[in-house]
Amino acid sequence: MPESERRPKYRQVYDVLRRDIQLGRLKGGDRLPTEAQLERQFGASRITVGRAVRDLQVSGLVERRAGAGTFVKRRSVPDALSFGLLIPDLGETDVFEPICQGMMASPLARRHALLWGSLPRAAASKEERAWQLCQQYVDRQVSGVFFAPLELTADKDDVNSRIARHLDEAGIPVVLLDRTVVPYPDRGTHDLVGIDNRRAGYRVTEHLLGLGARRIAFVAVEHAAATVSAREAGYREALHAWATPFNPELVHRLDPTNTAAVRALMASGPEAVVCANDWTAARLMRTVLDLGHAVPGDLWLVGIDDLEYASLLPVPLTTLRQPTREIGAAAFAAMLDRVERPDGPVRDILLQGELIVRRSCGAI
Repeated sequence: MPESERRPKYRQVYDVLRRDIQLGRLKGGDRLPTEAQLERQFGASRITVGRAVRDLQVSGLVERRAGAGTFVKRRSVPDALSFGLLIPDLGETDVFEPICQGMMASPLARRHALLWGSLPRAAASKEERAWQLCQQYVDRQVSGVFFAPLELTADKDDVNSRIARHLDEAGIPVVLLDRTVVPYPDRGTHDLVGIDNRRAGYRVTEHLLGLGARRIAFVAVEHAAATVSAREAGYREALHAWATPFNPELVHRLDPTNTAAVRALMASGPEAVVCANDWTAARLMRTVLDLGHAVPGDLWLVGIDDLEYASLLPVPLTTLRQPTREIGAAAFAAMLDRVERPDGPVRDILLQGELIVRRSCGAI
């Protein structure tokens, strides 16, 4: 029996009405159908419908007006709200911690709460922990969820879609951080806040081209997020703009710590490498150095993100800095707007990064 059918009937009625309110099908000020109409709609008794409506009232979603009926309450965004953080890669992908710091530092966040969840890391796989945290937020009826979809797993697209669908069915607004739920060219139905990844890939590639490099490789890991595909697209566009032929043999999906894979990469004769992110660049640099090559003497390297350790690598890394705190603040503003206008248009809010030039590209 489906889980929805195992819940008490009054709870089923409550969940449907709550979802209609949160999705904007029933807007602030709208009159709820009469209890007689709800009885017919749900095939439920008057006692069942009455309890569901009372629970909506207790939850602050509706108000009874003597002699007039029950109405959806007009929601004021400044009321204290609770938002869940669903970031499976938090602690593994360093860009998300400063984004969360940016959220908490936003003046808009002062009256609201950010929930980090409480599942033990050892409880299950990363995919299962993400799903359990999603269910936890639905059970707690949070006002919204900031979701950074999973990457680096073969079934990430299925897991991400399952989570997003569950939140949608619960009527919980979602703002995506950094990446989409579905791979390109699909867009999905949620607001997205991050950097312009295509432009980021273009700018770091253009920088290498301007320094004189022409055999430029692009390196990323397997099963990366859609952001990496966008960065690769920018890399290709920069080559085209500079009339430099694109060579598919210079595009690699590999483990940057795998000596054999990196040896094969170096055998193809690249002058420079655009790494999909600093995480990849740091590991590729170490392997290249271990193989006896010099950076930047034999190979120029650039990354994207400007993580804290980028300037501390054996050769300080040229990279494109993500404005992480600004991304966090913009994400929080987007969430409050989505709560207030659940039927508003879906948006991409893309901030611009800053090129940080260090020794790894041979320019210093």
